[in-house]
Amino acid sequence: LMVENLPNLLTITRILLLPFFAVNLIYGEYHYALLVFAAAAISDILDGQIARITKQTTYFGSILDPVADKFFLITSFILMSYIGLIPKWFTIVVISKDLIVIAGCFILYFATDTLKVEPSIIGKISSGSQFVLVGLMLVSLNMVDGFIVPQMLYIAIAILTAIAGIDYVYKGMKQGTEHTPS
Repeated sequence: LMVENLPNLLTITRILLLPFFAVNLIYGEYHYALLVFAAAAISDILDGQIARITKQTTYFGSILDPVADKFFLITSFILMSYIGLIPKWFTIVVISKDLIVIAGCFILYFATDTLKVEPSIIGKISSGSQFVLVGLMLVSLNMVDGFIVPQMLYIAIAILTAIAGIDYVYKGMKQGTEHTPS
């Protein structure tokens, strides 16, 4: 396991924070869930910046970082849907997009023996907006009066997520047709 650098260690730490986040969310300890979420979000921002500044970007980190993000987001959405904090249809959109992209990666890899997955701008904006949504929900739960996250925000982020999924599928299909078997 390649943890000899700080960015990878931060990413692994983020994954290890996930059970603490989940338990606090399940037991309604929203203040602790928010603290753990904030720590995870800060580590997510720092790991990439530190990797670039110190030139410690690794293949391991480039794979693990988005996987850690997906674990955190999917866990958040499943639990928040189950608890009734966010609409179930939204969670279905997010998970469906991720499953389609993952299936596409497997198909592309087995069809071409190569896999070059690069995050797109729309994909990063989509994931970022999903993190903001979870953060907003946690902040709301920690306020005395709270606030209702507008339905339009869910719809906008769901559309953004779908567009990101379509973009990844398009790029994958293009990559598959450009690859000529040797």
